[in-house]
Amino acid sequence: MSDEWSQWSRRHRRVVDLVVAIVLCVVATFVSTLVDSDSGHTLADSNSAQAVEIGRPVSLAVLGWSALASVTLLWRRRFPRAVLAATTLSGVAIGMLGFQVSIFTAGAAVVAAYSIGMWSPHLRTAMFAPVVSLGALLLTSLLHDFAPVLTGERFTLIAAFLVAGAFADAGRSRRDYLAALHARAELAERTREEEARHRVGEERVRIARELHDIVAHHMALAHAQASTAAYLLQSNPELAREMLDQLAGSTSAALRELKATVGLLREDDSDAPLEPTPGLAQLPRLITSFEATGRTVSLSVTGVPRSLSPGVDLTAYRIIQEALTNVTKHAGAAAAKVRLIYSRQLLTISVTNDGPTIVEHGRGEPDPDSQGYGLIGMTERAVSVGGHLSAGSLPDGGFEVTTELPLELPKP
Repeated sequence: MSDEWSQWSRRHRRVVDLVVAIVLCVVATFVSTLVDSDSGHTLADSNSAQAVEIGRPVSLAVLGWSALASVTLLWRRRFPRAVLAATTLSGVAIGMLGFQVSIFTAGAAVVAAYSIGMWSPHLRTAMFAPVVSLGALLLTSLLHDFAPVLTGERFTLIAAFLVAGAFADAGRSRRDYLAALHARAELAERTREEEARHRVGEERVRIARELHDIVAHHMALAHAQASTAAYLLQSNPELAREMLDQLAGSTSAALRELKATVGLLREDDSDAPLEPTPGLAQLPRLITSFEATGRTVSLSVTGVPRSLSPGVDLTAYRIIQEALTNVTKHAGAAAAKVRLIYSRQLLTISVTNDGPTIVEHGRGEPDPDSQGYGLIGMTERAVSVGGHLSAGSLPDGGFEVTTELPLELPKP
């Protein structure tokens, strides 16, 4: 019930302010017609234990000041300091007219004190302005009737200002708390969106690497096989026909891997069977595909082979594949050597060839115009699983790519 009322009051603030203004104006005007016998305006004996109240006519001045104070409350949220000053002035004016200053005649100032504590943008003003207002009202009351100093009306007025300040402080704290929760929720939402965009970017880079490796590998093989077939077509048609058959197999394998990789981009194809993720288990078949182009590729394994995590396994396969592809594209008819060295925590991969030295481009790195993004992609793959890669020309000719990969992916 309280939540429903709170929501209704927030949606209809102007109605609530108008009702409060009318009630305060009526109460202040009505109370001004009542005279307490203790004030001296009474027909009863001053020593009488029972107070007698008598009525007096409605004062138009009190009605005017009360109406002015109540009307200014309609702007208490936008101009809390001005409203507090106006309501305090109205309470002081009523007291100067000879009426008792109390919570009823100065009720608008109490509401304004709550409003300035709730909506003033300056915390210091919200703390000290109500104190100044209360002091002005109490001083006016003392000028009207000094003795006794602490009457019921003054005590009630002080208590009303204290309660208004407490409610204002509680309301401001709750509002700030809800604002902090809202800001935190917005920050969490932005963080989730940024994280999602980051993951999408990483996935795009990963798929781009896969596509590059697949296309570069199979296109290099297809080019080598087609060139060899064209060369042998006149001198050895049978061998040329065999080479063309291998070319068809290479293109079919390329299409299968492209379909599997591009299928990751299609949500509606998530249930479609895909090719198994390449790894070192497919390394013999990879070497065979390069040997079909006339290259000599040797494989040596040192240490006890260990099972690799899927990410490291795929990275190792793709680095070897890209290194052998570069041999096919840039090292002529050179032989290549692939060495796998298993240690306790690392897998060291070395791919070397004895072909002519690749043209270098500054700082011992291959010319990017001739190498493309092969070395960049291999380096990024190695770093993505916590390893590192180095590549460079050998002193006696040839080229070597060496990478060290952890046997397990590093923990985040």
